[in-house]
Amino acid sequence: MSRPIAVFPGTFDPITIGHVSIVLRSLPLFERIVIGMGVNNTKKTMFAQEERMAWIAEAFKDHPQVEAMAFEGLTVELCKRVGAGFIIRGLRNSTDHGYERSIALTNRQLAGVETIFLPAAPEHAHISSTIVRELLANKADVSALVPMVLPRRS
Repeated sequence: MSRPIAVFPGTFDPITIGHVSIVLRSLPLFERIVIGMGVNNTKKTMFAQEERMAWIAEAFKDHPQVEAMAFEGLTVELCKRVGAGFIIRGLRNSTDHGYERSIALTNRQLAGVETIFLPAAPEHAHISSTIVRELLANKADVSALVPMVLPRRS
């Protein structure tokens, strides 16, 4: 029996070690995981789409069952396109749960796609892309929070 396909959506601006942990911990559950990098042209990102895609590819280069794909629109539309019946979401805290639960219920109602929630590993629960960007803006060292070397931002 083959295992299902899942989508792990996000902006990944930038990808963090918390994101990597969620994907690696999900691998035994799925035949394939598509990291869906959402592209929203109205949202200002710190890093270019090409940089973010390259970092994702580098982070998972030893895991051929993980692929990255940029997409616009609804995550459930990406799920339909790649044949995924599941969305993976990491939860750092109860605030994440409240927000993600509503989206999960909507995705199930819209497209029959189920969401799998994985709690962040305790050592990663404080990490977010927002915090990494803030630290970078203030010239702090973020090497312990991301799986790659980031360019310096002025």
